[in-house]
Amino acid sequence: MTSAPHESTAKQAAPLPDILSPAFAADPYGAYRIMRESAPLIRHEATNSYLVSRYEDVERIFKDKSGEFTTENYDWQIEPVHGRTILQLGGREHAVRRALVAPAFRGADLQEKVLPIIERNARELINAFRHTGEADLVDAFATRFPVLVIADMLGLDRADHDRFHGWYSTVIAFLGNLAGDPEVAAAGQRTRREFAEYMIPIIRQRRSAPGDDLLSALCAAEVDGVRMSDEDIKAFCSLLLAAGGETTDKAIASLFANLLAHPEQLAAVREDRSLIERAFAETLRHSPPVHMIMRQTATEVELSGGTVPAGATVTCLIGSANRDESRYREPDRFDIFRSDLTGTTAFSAAADHLAFALGRHFCVGALLARAEVVTGVNQLLDALGELRLADDFTPFEQGVFTRGPRSLPVRFTPVPG
Repeated sequence: MTSAPHESTAKQAAPLPDILSPAFAADPYGAYRIMRESAPLIRHEATNSYLVSRYEDVERIFKDKSGEFTTENYDWQIEPVHGRTILQLGGREHAVRRALVAPAFRGADLQEKVLPIIERNARELINAFRHTGEADLVDAFATRFPVLVIADMLGLDRADHDRFHGWYSTVIAFLGNLAGDPEVAAAGQRTRREFAEYMIPIIRQRRSAPGDDLLSALCAAEVDGVRMSDEDIKAFCSLLLAAGGETTDKAIASLFANLLAHPEQLAAVREDRSLIERAFAETLRHSPPVHMIMRQTATEVELSGGTVPAGATVTCLIGSANRDESRYREPDRFDIFRSDLTGTTAFSAAADHLAFALGRHFCVGALLARAEVVTGVNQLLDALGELRLADDFTPFEQGVFTRGPRSLPVRFTPVPG
């Protein structure tokens, strides 16, 4: 990592593991701590971006009340794999598109239409292993659950689960391709074509014969005379599959990894299920599924550590900001009872963690994620008694752009049901 004085007045960083290095991938949190303390703004040549690590700076970038930051970076970052999505829009165009899709993820639609889908999928997956006494919670549940929920919400064939999972894994690899591997890039672009070939005929069929599903609702939705095109809907479905699948997958896995590492907190959650939301919120702070979100500067901007020129890409290090010592007490400690994190607002734009971003681009699926996690964790705790990690297994996170346990083998006492 280097500072480029002719492009920024960012301070020269102390020696750090580069964000593309194996050392950083093994433990980003130690590097984050050094960044916050001595190099809060780093010009990173390999990714052609400025790394921002402090909470106050990332919060300011996400809220952006003065128009200093845009999402134009998504033109090259996500459009090649999704097509043009709501994330790239601003102003009235963004407000109208968000109004078209948001109703499905909140209020009556979430409670009446989506919650039964969530409950059914959690139950079916858990029933497949609840009597065995052992399971890998990642493979048997976390990676399957959110994808099946999204497929059912959209009214897609759940027999295509493996294709959906393959597509979203390829898309996430593309988004995290910080080193610019051409094969990863080509696979992502190939996925865009394959997903379009799959989805566009289904979208056209729903327009002519709508059903009682999210895809049909998107086809019919209209706000201020604006309706979504086939391409708009396809791009949103692609984004939903990748963002909703990957993030909820890793959040559930990390939540259980954290609770299993703190048996007294697991026991408290098992006893008082209202604590599930606090455990989820603390997981989002302590072990966020997405560690990096990018923005682009619309003008020259002063941040902690220096100046970023107009038109530059800024990489917001959520994994660092969420452990900022100036914002959280003992930030590296997982504590569902901490007083400096507000559970009641953790899934709204007033959240005091940064895992869902903030401001007008706050994650539209935050309440869906909460419903999935609360339902899934409740059902797992009901079915799995005396839950513990498999012998000699220590959970460890993997990934740089997105991060979480790839495996979580557990032993448990089956609960009749």
